Amino acid sequence: MRAALPLALLLAACSSPAPEAPTRPAVGATTRPAAAATPPPATAPERLAEDAPRTTVTGNTFVAPAGWTLSVRGPSTVLTAPEGGSHVALVDVAAADADTAVAAALAAYDPAIRLPLKSRAAAPDLDGWTERHVFVYQTSPNARRDLTAEARRGGQGWTVIVQDLAWEVLEKRMSERGRIFGRLSPRGHERESFAGKPARALDREAVAELTGFVRRAQEITAVPGVAFGLVERGQVVFAGGLGVRELGRPAAVDADTRFMIASNTKQLTTLMLAKLVDAGKIGWDSPATSLLPSFALGDPDTTRQVQIRHLICACTGMPRQDLEWLFETTTPERAMATLATMQPTSGFGELYQYSNPMAAAAGFLGGHVQYPELALGPAYDKAMQTLVFDPLGMRATTFDAAEARRGPLAREHVRDLDGRQQPGLTQLNATVVPLRPTGGAWSTVNDLLRLVQMELAEGELPGGETYIGKSALLARRAPQVRFDIDEAYGMDLMTADDHGVQLLHHGGSLFGFYSDVLWLPEHQVGAVILTNGEPGWLIVSAFRRKLLELLFAGRPEAEARLAVETRQYLEELASERKSITLPADPAAAAALAPRYHNAALGGLAVTAGAQTRFDFGEFAGEVGSREHPDGTQSFVLALPGLIGAEFVVSPERTLILRDAQHEYTFTPVER
Repeated sequence: MRAALPLALLLAACSSPAPEAPTRPAVGATTRPAAAATPPPATAPERLAEDAPRTTVTGNTFVAPAGWTLSVRGPSTVLTAPEGGSHVALVDVAAADADTAVAAALAAYDPAIRLPLKSRAAAPDLDGWTERHVFVYQTSPNARRDLTAEARRGGQGWTVIVQDLAWEVLEKRMSERGRIFGRLSPRGHERESFAGKPARALDREAVAELTGFVRRAQEITAVPGVAFGLVERGQVVFAGGLGVRELGRPAAVDADTRFMIASNTKQLTTLMLAKLVDAGKIGWDSPATSLLPSFALGDPDTTRQVQIRHLICACTGMPRQDLEWLFETTTPERAMATLATMQPTSGFGELYQYSNPMAAAAGFLGGHVQYPELALGPAYDKAMQTLVFDPLGMRATTFDAAEARRGPLAREHVRDLDGRQQPGLTQLNATVVPLRPTGGAWSTVNDLLRLVQMELAEGELPGGETYIGKSALLARRAPQVRFDIDEAYGMDLMTADDHGVQLLHHGGSLFGFYSDVLWLPEHQVGAVILTNGEPGWLIVSAFRRKLLELLFAGRPEAEARLAVETRQYLEELASERKSITLPADPAAAAALAPRYHNAALGGLAVTAGAQTRFDFGEFAGEVGSREHPDGTQSFVLALPGLIGAEFVVSPERTLILRDAQHEYTFTPVER
């Protein structure tokens, strides 16, 4: 889980005869050159029965995903999503610079586009592409779609990626878009590969090089603290930290500092389930309802099909739906009951769709099997302690925040709208506690290295004792659904072919905490990295790349990429700030009701004055106002960590909050 700009990060083209013209308001005229003369002839639309290698007009290679429709219109190679009306266009143009390339590409793709530019940011070089620039256009929230254009120079020309997608398609088909971009390469480019290469030893010099990288990464991103550790052939070769646990305080981060590990909790939860499988108490194919009869989803057919493995495979078609637990105080029992209101939005086994409530249900189900006499939360906690934490010697790992505070504890840090790093609101991370199997654990580098050692030893503990049988353990790693061209999701584990190297990992993102636990089975190397500030997710990603560069003499890209991505993040945050009036416009705020309510998300109290604040009970924050080009009025949370949560004022004066695939209407409460 990640909570960052925009809210969609919390949670982060059809079968028609021809691609449909996008539907959008025509606002804000733009100036652009004419499309290239003498374009190639258009081709008949082709619906793809399976993933297929294809080329753009000038010969750049990519993979077109199954179910999408491909057509060529002039310089544009257009992919249309199965839902229709949403498109990814790869447009080859000759231009002097990125701005001219994007203008020409948009004119070729759809001359009717008239949207103002919201932001423009440089992106790092990647896989043979240079001079990458990302353009984001201002759309109305009521349109429920995004328009972006990314210009990439390859060889002597430019390729512009136009993504013109409805929000639900943008999220639901994330894995298929990943297949397109994962193999999009300039004509003739040979992708870097580490396949067959021996790994460099993690000796003193190697560890020093990696430590220096982490120190510079911390400086680049201004993240207060980073802890990390390395395992090689069963031995811990480094465990330590850099920076501080909390800004303004001297206490240093070390390998025994507790961080909230967010979704890295999931791989611990599935390890508990694997222990139950190993003991013969459940099977990966056991129907969920046979073990917990109260388990239900909003769709009865899907409910009947769900086995244990499906709760943790991101493959049942259940979409991301996090706002219920974030905005409304709940309990494990209520969280499970809420699952019965949730509907799948894709076919069973069809697409990767990440669901935190489903993963939480898996943990609670396992706890119930082991300790049926206890309530769901205590049963899960006890099962994790007795089956995972105690046997692995993970003495510092806990779900109890009060217990976590009794040892060295890292504080979460987030950016405000002006880009300043500051301590975050602890209440935001507390919202995950009722769903703790999905992301509520506190742990340390030293504890998580014990997990990595066991994983690399395929179930054996450092002393040679068998902790778990290989069959149950390794089943978690088997791919269940494709994530992108190089990665698949297993049972709450990501399995990747990273430039020819098998890499297993899972990341974790909550409000101000970002982490990764990873290992390379073939090379008997593993690592843990924990961070306590934004944009810590960029450090986590760069660390993984840097480790591969170090092990296999890869091209030195990690540090430069991190610097560019950090600038891009800060530029996007600055762009968001420019679009928000803070304090909120007094006249707009005066029209708000004092209280609102939504059946799923609970109450919202409004305080207007020098500041306008929205209070959700568990947390509260200032909101700014925003007027969109089409006249739509909205209020945007300026609460660090939740920046970007947008409440749109409807003509009926209700407030509408949306995630990618759901809409929640807050109605005024009559006095």
